[in-house]
Amino acid sequence: MRLIEIIEKLENHSIESEPRDFEVKGISCNSKSVSCGFIFVAIKGTHIDAHKFIPEAIAKGAGAVIIQDSVHEPVKIREYYNQAVFIKVQDTRRALAVLAAEFWAHPSLRLHVVGITGTNGKTTVSYLIEAIVKEAGVTAGVVGTVNYRFKDKIIPSFNTTPGPVELESLLAQMSGEGVGYVAMEVSSHALDQERVGGIDFKSAIFTNLTQDHLDYHATIDNYFQAKARLFKDLKPGSFAVINNDDKYGRKIIGLTKAEKITYSIDGKAEVMASDINFYGKHTEFILHAAGSKTD
Repeated sequence: MRLIEIIEKLENHSIESEPRDFEVKGISCNSKSVSCGFIFVAIKGTHIDAHKFIPEAIAKGAGAVIIQDSVHEPVKIREYYNQAVFIKVQDTRRALAVLAAEFWAHPSLRLHVVGITGTNGKTTVSYLIEAIVKEAGVTAGVVGTVNYRFKDKIIPSFNTTPGPVELESLLAQMSGEGVGYVAMEVSSHALDQERVGGIDFKSAIFTNLTQDHLDYHATIDNYFQAKARLFKDLKPGSFAVINNDDKYGRKIIGLTKAEKITYSIDGKAEVMASDINFYGKHTEFILHAAGSKTD
């Protein structure tokens, strides 16, 4: 894909230097992994501002650099205008997600990606979805806290939800090897940092929300708003599975345009469980759904 083609997808961008076109060989926000023909996306993180690594990225062969508007320049960027194409955007995190999805040809459009978010239960739900999908004879993939896996491949997990470049590359591999469904744990950090900004979720599941990660989000409302983004961004035709026993789940019901399926133990919902008994290796309960009940 050519540079001019791929940057057309960026929102409100401006080319700051002399425009040049080239075949894009890769995308990275890590200057150390840049090679010739790469686009380097400079992200201002919580502790490190990657704009200061622009000289290193260019020295390694970056043909284009994405910079963020309103960021104080830690280096004299204009001195490098004759060595690479500089493109300014409002949000480089968002730009990275858009570019990664475009570079890997939007693999999530060829998969049924289920996003799972909540304070607790994400990993358990991902395992349940994987087991159900396999039982139905469909190849499943999982992106989560324990690892990333599909078919006979198991990849160590360093983040619950990987960054956009790694994530889109992983989904492209899954799509190429016949995976049908992907169960993806989606952390609040990933939502806030646009790691899943290029993913087309066909469905999303909300487990619960309790006080957590306030060192990052500062307030419980900020934490909730990060989680809620997954449901706000669902497109018409998708569906959301929501815990109706959780007060934040009930808030999400009014925030999403997707078809809603609620579940409950204590209250009323489309799907309910009663007479629950826990055993060492299994759980027994009566399932109430669609006006019927099943043991």
